[in-house]
Amino acid sequence: MSNYVLECQALSKVYNDATTNIEVLRQIDLQVKPAELIAIVGNSGSGKSTLLHLLGGLDTPTHGSVFWIGKNIAAMTENEKCSLRNRYLGFVYQFHHLLPEFTALENVCMPLLIGNVDPDAAIVKGEQLLEMVGLKNRLQHKIGELSGGERQRVAIARALVAGPACVLADEPTGNLDIHNAEAVFQLFVELQKTLQTSVIMVTHDMRIAEQADRLFVLEEGRLVVR
Repeated sequence: MSNYVLECQALSKVYNDATTNIEVLRQIDLQVKPAELIAIVGNSGSGKSTLLHLLGGLDTPTHGSVFWIGKNIAAMTENEKCSLRNRYLGFVYQFHHLLPEFTALENVCMPLLIGNVDPDAAIVKGEQLLEMVGLKNRLQHKIGELSGGERQRVAIARALVAGPACVLADEPTGNLDIHNAEAVFQLFVELQKTLQTSVIMVTHDMRIAEQADRLFVLEEGRLVVR
């Protein structure tokens, strides 16, 4: 068993257009330890979201390998990869991607139900997570009835409900004002430490990034320790 919850080796991504090859990521190595918070910053278009997509198995690298809990995802079938992703990874985005026709509780329970968890057990777990993010009284509210900060709290609860080894967070506070951004980030950190979940967070906010256990800058396709 690997000592890392997530790892990549010599990860590269090249996009091809009609006239040229664009090398977005170049030979990236990264090892994520249990319960570690890593922040990645970089200019717009530097490849931060591409890197998260590769680490999450949502895109395929041109070269290199990604390992989840020591397993090379390139050797998995699509069904195996989806099953492992649902159990071991959580995702939080700048725009929460919650389902508006469902309640906060139903949104949070969704990963468990997809993973064939008993519905009653899923509800209990979903209620626990929503209470932890301060939304005990908003369980039955539809997404349109929640504020921006509340929606992002629901998204964080959804990402953590299955007890993932690692959460990939793409600008999770980028759509919030300064006050809400700091509050949501501090909540995220508190939950991450309590639940012993690793987090890789892409952010433009240096105030937030500098609070991480490790901080990297993505520049010219390479990860540089700051």
